[in-house]
Amino acid sequence: AHSYLDSSTFDLPALPRPSLSAPVGCCFALLLTRCPSLSCFSDFGHSSELAFVVEPSDDIAVQEQPLILYCQVEGIQPITITWRKNGAMIVDSENAFMLANGSLYVSRFQRIRGDGSSDEGEYDCMAQNHYGLVVSRKAKIQAATMSDFHIHPQNAVVEEGGVARFQCQIHGLPEPVILWQKNRMPVNTDNERYTLLPKGVLQITGLRAEDSGIFHCVATNIANVKFSREARLTVSGSHSTVYKDPMILVGPENLTLTVHQTAVLECIATGNPRPIVSWSRLDGRPIGVEGIQVLGTGNLMISDLSVQHSGIYVCAANKPGTRVRRTAQGRLVVQAPAEFVQHPQSISRPVGTTAIFTCVAQGEPPPQITWLRNGQILETGDHIKLKNNNSTLSIYGINQADEAIYQCIAENSAGSTQASARLTVLWAEGLPGPPQSVRAETVSATTIQVSWEEPLQNTKEIIGYVLHIRKAADPVEMEYQEAVSKSTFQQLVTDLEPSTSYSFYIKAYTSRGASKASEVTVVSTLGEVPAMPSLFIKVINSTAVQATWEPSIKLGQHEGFKLYYRKVHLSQYTGPVLLASNVTAYNITHLDASMVYEVKLLAYNQHGDGNSTVRFVSLRETMERTVLNPPCDCMKDEQNNKTSATGIIIGIHIGVTCIIFCVLFLMFGYRGRLLMCKNVQEQLSTPQIPRSQRSAAGIILNGAARRDRDERDLNGKQLDMNELERLFPASPCPDPPATDDDTQIPTLPMDEFSIVEEQPDSPPKSPHNGSPAASTQTLL
Repeated sequence: AHSYLDSSTFDLPALPRPSLSAPVGCCFALLLTRCPSLSCFSDFGHSSELAFVVEPSDDIAVQEQPLILYCQVEGIQPITITWRKNGAMIVDSENAFMLANGSLYVSRFQRIRGDGSSDEGEYDCMAQNHYGLVVSRKAKIQAATMSDFHIHPQNAVVEEGGVARFQCQIHGLPEPVILWQKNRMPVNTDNERYTLLPKGVLQITGLRAEDSGIFHCVATNIANVKFSREARLTVSGSHSTVYKDPMILVGPENLTLTVHQTAVLECIATGNPRPIVSWSRLDGRPIGVEGIQVLGTGNLMISDLSVQHSGIYVCAANKPGTRVRRTAQGRLVVQAPAEFVQHPQSISRPVGTTAIFTCVAQGEPPPQITWLRNGQILETGDHIKLKNNNSTLSIYGINQADEAIYQCIAENSAGSTQASARLTVLWAEGLPGPPQSVRAETVSATTIQVSWEEPLQNTKEIIGYVLHIRKAADPVEMEYQEAVSKSTFQQLVTDLEPSTSYSFYIKAYTSRGASKASEVTVVSTLGEVPAMPSLFIKVINSTAVQATWEPSIKLGQHEGFKLYYRKVHLSQYTGPVLLASNVTAYNITHLDASMVYEVKLLAYNQHGDGNSTVRFVSLRETMERTVLNPPCDCMKDEQNNKTSATGIIIGIHIGVTCIIFCVLFLMFGYRGRLLMCKNVQEQLSTPQIPRSQRSAAGIILNGAARRDRDERDLNGKQLDMNELERLFPASPCPDPPATDDDTQIPTLPMDEFSIVEEQPDSPPKSPHNGSPAASTQTLL
């Protein structure tokens, strides 16, 4: 089915195809440094792009009834519209054909035809003009149906004051509307004790005798009307006063709905006293109040659903005045059809530049994004890349073949949507041809020289060349450019990586645009030789040295080392000594002790030898130091060191012990001298003490002389005066002046005593006043 529409259909002017008008030279100066793309060309396009005004939508068709699918397009005329079903083109027939406005008319919709075909399926319309082709969203068409009831209401006997619940279920398209009848008459929905839920549930609370009767449900949609079996409700006895724990008869079911629909979460509870039903979210978030309604005694209804309503809802039956409760929970999933946050925009780009389209969509679950090019699935390649979960389409090095309409299709389980944009490739007449004879020659491990010849035609307007450089293994978007003046036909590309392949091509630029790209040439850089190793020389003895070096990642790829050595005055090296890559030391022996040697070490790999490290070592100086400082017996020295250390420790202990004994001897010596001098003085003369000062007085050595004497007496240890004099010879005691008023006190060093005030054991009474004498202060 197709329709050829002229411009009068939509009254749109036919616009000419644009030509290149933005000068390319405006940004050539920017190319003097490496840049990822040329971005100075301004975008421009037609005021009216090829786009859908009305797209076909999902629908449910009635058997043997006509069906119309609408499709309306705007854009540059002429526009051709065609229709597809399940991807196959629809051919005009008696049953399905195109209307003048582009809509599809199905005269008699049939779910199953005589030949086994069906009018059910996914339909889309395609619109095409001179600039490209776009495809509408897919419209899912289903036949209206209704199955038999698979759940019928059941007979129930409930005591007065209790709760009765009837249910019936039936499947159909569209969803059947279920109504209830009692005794063949519609149930009175004005009675607040009767609650009808959308899924075919009837609840009756606070049962009374008049509620008894015969109930059945009626299901209706555009396909049919059906009646369920009947069920009898019997209300027995009177209201019971026996206590019953709260119990949830039916809790909420798991539901999956779409935004803007209505969700009803059922919860019916019984108990005595009648339980209080409450709702909460398992994640603790508030349910809110907007669009929230309670049906009956505990059913939760949420209108105008949004994605934020998704979650697990908990129904709780609480016994009044207590913490006794029963809970049930159900999950609500709210889906949102895909919708665009950012649409792709039509752009115009010169040949050889980069075009980028961005298409960002949201939905629940997150939509998948697919790209079409003129109605066909876009195939990615070297110069067409999809990134960011297909939300970004990049076309590198565009050419005239890339001019098309690109569509972004966002689709999830809740629905799909599409948006389109056109790429216009700008091209000017009289541009130079591609540069010729492009050659690339390897100079070193990091440098390649690229040369070329000027184009064969239209060379007068050339203002320069741009060299495009990329690692051969990298994607196209990693390409960078270097600008070259118009009189230069070669460029030295530096800072490359060793042993790496690079691709090069050239474009010539004029003020009106760029030429086509030259042929691509690929060449590899040379391999890199290893870096210089670090070398250290250690003299072992007068005829041997040890060369050591450190392994390092800075050496790069290397297969091993080469070691050379020679006497300084000779021109010929000994070596090379080939060493494996894991060796880090080598001993050079049988050397002349009187000579100076040069040692050289380098690393090598398949690309050649690296730079060498050179060290000089003199064995003559080592030999002279050996003569002046004869070698030691290391084992003997070690043993001597151990013995010396032990001797030092023992010596320290002995020294400390001697010091302690000396201090003790000095203390006892002074104490002995004190006692000896006092006894001699007492034998020579008796001190005269005035009556007014008679008291017990004594000289206390270190604050304890009297106590020491008492202890010695108690222990039965008497000091031998002769022995004290022999052990501690003392200077003659000075003769104290004999006075009637002063106590005789020996002259002793001041720093050997402390001032102590001591009470006598049995103080004598003064013959004058009979009171104890005051204690005498010890003189220091």
